[in-house]
Order: sequence, then C-alpha cells, then structure tokens
Amino acid sequence: MDSYEDFLATKRIIAVPTGISVTQPIHPGLFDFQAAAVRWALRRGRAAIFADTGMGKTRMQVEWARHVQAYAGGKVLIVAPLMVSVQTVAEAAKIDVEIRPVTHEAAPEGIYITNYERLDNFDLARHSAIVLDESSILKGIASKTRAKLIEVAQSIPFRLSCTATPSPNDFMEFGGQSAFLGIMSHSEMLATFFIHDSSDTSKWRLKRHAENGFWEWVSSWAAYFKTPSDIGFSDDGFALPPLEYREHTVEGGETIEGFLFPFQAETMSERLTARRQTVDVRVQKAIALANSGNEQWIVWCNLNAESDGCAAGIRGAVNVSGADSIHEKEIKLHDFLAGRARVLVTKPKVAGFGMNFQFCNRMAFVGLNDSYEQLYQAVRRCWRYGQTRPVQVHFIAATIEGAVVANIRRKEQQAEELQREMATHMKDLTRVELQNEDEAPTVELASGETAEGDDWQLTNADCVEVVRAIDSNSIGLSVFSPPFSSLYVYSASERDMGNVRNDAEFFAHFDFLIAELFRVTQPGRHCVFHCMNLPSTIIRNGEIGIRDFRGDLIRAFQKHGFVYHSE
Repeated sequence: MDSYEDFLATKRIIAVPTGISVTQPIHPGLFDFQAAAVRWALRRGRAAIFADTGMGKTRMQVEWARHVQAYAGGKVLIVAPLMVSVQTVAEAAKIDVEIRPVTHEAAPEGIYITNYERLDNFDLARHSAIVLDESSILKGIASKTRAKLIEVAQSIPFRLSCTATPSPNDFMEFGGQSAFLGIMSHSEMLATFFIHDSSDTSKWRLKRHAENGFWEWVSSWAAYFKTPSDIGFSDDGFALPPLEYREHTVEGGETIEGFLFPFQAETMSERLTARRQTVDVRVQKAIALANSGNEQWIVWCNLNAESDGCAAGIRGAVNVSGADSIHEKEIKLHDFLAGRARVLVTKPKVAGFGMNFQFCNRMAFVGLNDSYEQLYQAVRRCWRYGQTRPVQVHFIAATIEGAVVANIRRKEQQAEELQREMATHMKDLTRVELQNEDEAPTVELASGETAEGDDWQLTNADCVEVVRAIDSNSIGLSVFSPPFSSLYVYSASERDMGNVRNDAEFFAHFDFLIAELFRVTQPGRHCVFHCMNLPSTIIRNGEIGIRDFRGDLIRAFQKHGFVYHSE
C-alpha cells in the first residue's frame, strides 16, 4: 500500500460489514433497543445477537429476516429448537410478518421456519439467508450439526445467529459462531488470540496482550446485552419478578452402591450412581410438590426413570421424552401451552431451550447434572421478561448425592462473574457498534518520546516513522533483531510488527521499514540483523516443522536493492 497508515488500519482485527442499508422503516412493534440491534445486524449482513432471555430475540430475528427477504429475495430459513417454531410464527404475526413452518425444502420465495431435527431435509445452499435461533448448538466442537451448519452456511450471503447464553469461559463457542458467520475459522481464532494453557492441547487461554483486541473483535460481529441499558436504552418494562430457590434434601440409602462405608458422592461417576440409587425418594418428593395445588408446574428430570415416575404420579401431567417422535413432542408441548396439561414433565435437553413459559411460575428439578447452562436455560423458560409473578425453583437432592446443589450454585456464581466480565468488555463496544457503525477504525498515535546525550539519541516510537524522518544516504550501520513474525508479541498495538496473524502480514509490515532502511543507508555500508528459523505448528501453519524465516528475511531485503554480503 502507498500509505503506511492505511496498512496499519488493515491490521485492526474486525469483521468487515457485508450487509445492507435499511431503506424500509423498522416495525413499530419493536422496542427502540430492538430496532437498533436489527439495523446494526442488517448493516453487518452476517452477525450474532447475544441478548438475554426475554429481550425479544424472536421479533428481532423475524424483522431482520423480513428486511433481508425484501432486499435479496429468495428463501430465508429460520432454524429453531422443537416447538419454538409455533411460538415464532405467532410472534411474527404480531409484527405483520408471515412465516411458514416447513418440514422439507419449500419451493416458492418467502420466510420459512423448521426445527434442528429436520435440518437434513433441506438444501441450505438454496437459501439467500439463514437464522439460527438458540445458536448455542454451535458450541460442541465435535458436533455433526455444528460441522454441517458451518460448512453449508458459507454459500449463504446473509446469516444471523441468536442466543442468550454465549459462554464467556467457553471460547470454543465463539469460534463456532465466528466460523458459521464466515468471520474467522476456529483455528484462525485460536492462532490469533490464544495460547495453550498447559500441556493439554485442548486448554486455551487468551494471550495477555490480546484480551482487549479479542473482545473488540467479537464486538465487531456480535451484539451482547443482558438489559436495554447495556446498550444505552431505558430498562422500563424489563424488570424481572423475584426468583426464589428452595432446596429439598431427602434420605435415600446410606451407602453408594459399590462402596462399603457411607459417604457423600464427590466425583461425577459417584454422583451418577447416587442419583440412580435414589430415584424413588426424589420422585416421591416431586410428586408431593406438584400435587400440592392446582398450579401449573414444570418438572425437570435427567433420567428416564425420574420422568416415568413423575408422569405416573402427578395429576394432569404430560411427559415429553427424547424417544417421542417430533409430532408427539409437538402435540404434548402444545397441550401444556394451551393449559390442557397442568404439569410438563421433561428434560432440559428436550424442552429447556427457546420455549416461552411465562404463564408458569413453579418448577422442580428432580435431578441435577453438572451443566449450569442447562439449569440456566431451564429456569429462564419461566423467569423471563413478561413473567408477572415470583418464580419458585425447587431443587430435590438425596443426602448421598453430596453437595450437588452447592456445586451448581457455585457454577452459577462463576458464570455470573464471567458474564459481568464479558459485559464489562463488550457493552461499551456494542453500544458504539450499534450507534456509530459507519465510523472508520482509528490507529493509535506513536508516543515519539526522545532522550539524548553525548553522541547518542534514543527514541520510543514507531520505527518506520522514525526512519522516515532520517536524511537519505546518512546512516553507515544499522544493527537490530527484527520481530520473529508472530512468535513473540509484545503489545496489542497495530504498530507492533510482532502483533500479526501470519508471516504474510509480518512481511507486509516489515516491508515499509526495509524500504526506508535502504533509502537512509549510505552506499557500500551495512545493515546487520540477528534472526533464526521458526517452528511451524498445526494450528498456525497446518504442519509441524521448521520454516526458512532466515531466507525469507534475506530475500525481503534483496527485493529492495540490498546485496547479501556475509553471515
């Protein structure tokens, strides 16, 4: 590039907008913060909305789909968890958008919705846009659904990903979201922002210097907010009623099967054994709670024996199990939504995502596993914006299960702390993105501090700009060690030549310095530098080996007229 400043701007790791300008008005049925998020997502073209439960993701994604379909034509497909499609169709009608539920590929243009379970029935490449509702499905790195979505979505020009719970401590989910949107692949994200935390190659942590850059990058393609005020709007009408946790401990045997002496379970294996051993006493407690009145309840189970026992003993209960056909699940869930079934017995992985159950304010967990996300999502089916009554959440655990409830509450506290940290990093960035999308990225200024003494001068600044200010043909000897591409990164600045994504970006940056060094060096005099060959890694280079960094440096200098003299 002719301009060094323009080149530095290209090093800012942000997602480039690929979307459309909003020419039609946003439907008045959206709140102002929802309208701002929709306008931003349309400008992005490929974007994620990480908005907490009850923030109105359904209306936002429907309005986004309406504008994209009007602009691009073709078919827009919304993919959602089971039964969420019914609620989405109803919600879309409230803002004058027609969405048709489908089970197979549909022929005409329009906006359609289907379930993740039916994804294999569609040729996604034939769609102009796709929306993932509850896109945390992209979390599991080994998931076949995740792999398929990422692969086929690359041919779809407009993409929107929506979820309430991106895990701030599960960076693999951000990699999945980014890869689906076509922003950056999972491996590129790791190579750019992370290092191995230990000898365990599955453990990654943010590079210390890259923390701000990482969240700035995420904020360039994802809007994150838990309340409207997070992005500069009023919270009026979005206050949640009280949430009450009640713990019930029941006695169920003194000794875990396989052990001689009584003790409380500690490991996952021990807790699972204890759960299976205490099904009956926990089920009886759940039955007593749900039959104590005529209110609607949700009873969350983890084991089939728990579900079967609760469904048999609770009045007016319907059991939605994983073994049910899609049609059977839809009928049973609709019965609960319509009030024909008083109590819903099911598992969090079956009906714990995406559903709106604000009409119900009581639930019981007959058994708990170690997934805080499942717990959070299950609770938020009832405790969400639109709920008008206090919500009671009952935890039932046996004595020998150990501190299972305490363990979940500890994870809850950790998650809340991490989400606060994530909000601290992202909410101001998101606010800027939503309100000032068209602003160009800026490049920080060099400090330019200088110290001098007898026959010496030391300057703390960008070396390219310092050498630019030196007279031509005035330097007899230059001695330095260049950055070794991205092997060592010393700062988050775009001016740091080591702060690069790959060798190509390093040499593009270093090229500006070599050109100036050639200009200022007196003919026949020397430029001396220390270097070494660099290791290649699977993540960064696709192979394990050594690459000829020394030779690449020599050739870079020769390109500008330097003569290789000696070593």
